[in-house]
Amino acid sequence: MRFDGMLLISDFDNTLLYTEKSLGEGTPPPAMPERNLSALRRWMDQGGRFAVATGRAMAAFRPQASRVPANAPAILDNGGTIYDFSREECLWSLPLPEQAREHIASVLEAFPDLSMELYHPTGPVQAVNPSRWNDQHALLTGAGYETVTSLDASAVPSPLAKALFVSELETLEQVRKFLEVRGWAEYYELIFSSSHLLEMTARGANKGSAALRLKELLGCRQLFCVGDHCNDLPMLAAADRAFAPANAVPEVLASGASVVCHCLEGSVGAVVERLEQDLA
Repeated sequence: MRFDGMLLISDFDNTLLYTEKSLGEGTPPPAMPERNLSALRRWMDQGGRFAVATGRAMAAFRPQASRVPANAPAILDNGGTIYDFSREECLWSLPLPEQAREHIASVLEAFPDLSMELYHPTGPVQAVNPSRWNDQHALLTGAGYETVTSLDASAVPSPLAKALFVSELETLEQVRKFLEVRGWAEYYELIFSSSHLLEMTARGANKGSAALRLKELLGCRQLFCVGDHCNDLPMLAAADRAFAPANAVPEVLASGASVVCHCLEGSVGAVVERLEQDLA
């Protein structure tokens, strides 16, 4: 068929579905644009594979998984996990190293008011010093969280899929520098997924490496990716062709990705339409 051997991967928040306003206001997200739904059905009907690559953990993405017309496993945890929801099977994961617990504890000692979320391959999201953002995030994802005051193994079980530091940009830049000057950054991917979110995954666990691994697992020959934020840059760099919605951050817009319409207007549908035209 027309799109056999082709894999299209899209970021979820603010690329496939616009959630920025919902997160800020603590309200449910809008409906998925029909342009995305109809275009993805055409893509898959013609043999193409479609997957989501999200920074969300299992608990935070599962409520949305049934809304997404996908026929390939999802990339979760900002590239730390590849999970097949159709078979409820983890195909690959790269959790944080065990020393991450000690490193995170040192960060919290240096920045005692810092909020963060801890993500596990399964089980609940855990929060330290939860803020208003954590509450709004929980409302958006439907996953909720449990508050922990200690990083002891009895309170926070291993393995950890990722950690998410939550604060203002200036503080998060200081957190990243804190890790770097101690030589600990070599163990991690430290990538901003918004101006107030710093993702921490294991070194090698990013959307780019996970996209290439998924491409190999599926036996696809071409990879197309679309994303809006800095944590999508590794995935866009790995793609044979990269796309970005018009609402993407300046770093993505300047990356060389082809820019399509705003997420609210069905940016993933616009990508499929572009590929339908170019691959005719």
